[in-house]
Amino acid sequence: MRKSIYFIGIIILIVGFTANVWAGEATQDEVTAKCQEAAKLIQEKGIDTGIKTIGSKDGPFVWKDTYVFLMDLDGKMLAHPMSPQLTEQKDLLKTKNTDGKLIFVDFIKLANDKGSGWVDYMWPKPGQDKPVEKSTYIYRVPGTQYLVGAGIYK
Repeated sequence: MRKSIYFIGIIILIVGFTANVWAGEATQDEVTAKCQEAAKLIQEKGIDTGIKTIGSKDGPFVWKDTYVFLMDLDGKMLAHPMSPQLTEQKDLLKTKNTDGKLIFVDFIKLANDKGSGWVDYMWPKPGQDKPVEKSTYIYRVPGTQYLVGAGIYK
């Protein structure tokens, strides 16, 4: 009996460890690649396909512990797989995070000024309420008035 309990405990630990390694946390390289992939989708298939695909919680732009979102340069969230209610607002230009930072304004400014780069701020992980440090890569879709973004949690 004691050996069985010990064996079951080891199996549970191995399965838990394997699941964590498999799921893991997104890397900066993955985030930039996914944003470029999303931009390519929009350029090749159009904005409607981009909105539908990026906005899907079960789609290719939700992975590990992060996701890609899509905005226009006027501040309208067009697709957000984890917080679709953001797409219901006219724009997010006055929306602040818990630190009072106008992060969506920062995203647009970066997209307009540099085309791509990183923005640091506080934001809750999917499924959680408490904000944590996050760094989001912003990538302006070339030749359009759209940007895509995806972040890593620190």
